[in-house]
Amino acid sequence: MAQRTHLGDADCSIAQALDVVGDWWTLLIVRDTARGLYRFEELQRELGVSRKVLAERLKLLVEAGVLTREPYQERPVRHEYRLTPRGRGLLPVLVALQDWGDAWVLGEGEMTATTDESSKEAARVHALRGTRLPELLLPDRTGELRDPVADTPFTVLYCFPGAYARPESYPPGWGGIPGARGCTLESCTFRDQLAEFTAAGATVHGVSTQRPDEQREFAEQERLRFPLLSDADLGLVTALRLPTFRAAGVSRIKRLTLVLDRERMVREVFYPVRDIEASVAAALAAVRSAG
Repeated sequence: MAQRTHLGDADCSIAQALDVVGDWWTLLIVRDTARGLYRFEELQRELGVSRKVLAERLKLLVEAGVLTREPYQERPVRHEYRLTPRGRGLLPVLVALQDWGDAWVLGEGEMTATTDESSKEAARVHALRGTRLPELLLPDRTGELRDPVADTPFTVLYCFPGAYARPESYPPGWGGIPGARGCTLESCTFRDQLAEFTAAGATVHGVSTQRPDEQREFAEQERLRFPLLSDADLGLVTALRLPTFRAAGVSRIKRLTLVLDRERMVREVFYPVRDIEASVAAALAAVRSAG
């Protein structure tokens, strides 16, 4: 294994964390295991790294308790690499890095809840077509864990920055963030057209990074008849590398809509969303067309 230089500042949490994940390959491995790539060959193909380097980094992450090594085949014995709770604790780090990259490397450094049609960020989201969402569970507004993909022919996941029952609950300056406003209109538009989505074979789920109690208060006020799911732990965001921005110290999903089939495959993507009512109509048309 390559010689590692250990950082000597025992009292600095940053230095100690970098001793585990300071190499860029290690964070990319965490990124891809969060996306559902668990096997050595899958990771090597995605990362384009040598077998030697990948084996060294996987060994390091297992020893550090970030990944666990689990057998999935007996003859010959083969293993998968899964994130541990310690490893999942790195997801906010990945999201923060992505958010910084979208804003300061690919963008102009401005806080925004949307993007331009021609941006690299939009291209990354549109490239989700044909991607399979790995299995995961998100709490609904009552705290019950649910699969974001329903057992119906299609699932419409509309992701929104945040919606609150009380105006004073919104973060300061919310209305001035491009793309942030409109979450109530979006939810109510899906509510009013829910019967049409159901008739077309689609289940509607709303997703934000808000706490379940915040979602519950909003859903009860607006009489929503479909689940709102909380991605406060950023599992869905990291699984699909969804774009985010930060407001009031919280990572929030930029407004976008995904249409998935029963096999968890992303069939259609709507991003950026400029006209909310038109985007809901487009999602319904996509479901009807696919059906």
